Amino acid sequence: MLLSDVFDTRHIKLNLESETKDEAFEELTEVITTLHPELDRRAVLNSITARENLMNTAVMPDVALPHGYYENLKGIVGVIGVSHAGIAYETEQVVHCIFMMLMGGAEHERHLRVLSGLLSLCNSRAFSEITAAQSGQEVSDILRRFDQTYATYARRTP
Repeated sequence: MLLSDVFDTRHIKLNLESETKDEAFEELTEVITTLHPELDRRAVLNSITARENLMNTAVMPDVALPHGYYENLKGIVGVIGVSHAGIAYETEQVVHCIFMMLMGGAEHERHLRVLSGLLSLCNSRAFSEITAAQSGQEVSDILRRFDQTYATYARRTP
């Protein structure tokens, strides 16, 4: 699954206004439910928060990958949020980029492939390009270029 399929241009919010993790979850849930009005805002937020309560999803400096399941959803929906000021994610942890995902109940395997792609992205030059991007379209273009490179690499990996 391509990252550009999960995070399309409309699902990218640069300049997050949130200062805390909970505020960021609210802000990014608003993006998802505005673009997908069939999803219940409270149910989406509860799913993301419940998963976060099991384990902190700040996976590396500057990056968080919060995610949750939504039973009636087909596929995976994601939103990217970038904060230049930083978001207080945990006591002393600050993140600048959040890749939030919501998956349908049958998407476990695809979800793991997306997470793997995101971790590769965050360890590449593409990540710094995303955090410096000036528009959602620019982020989409970066994701498409990364998808091409990553797909080529993934085909060569046993």
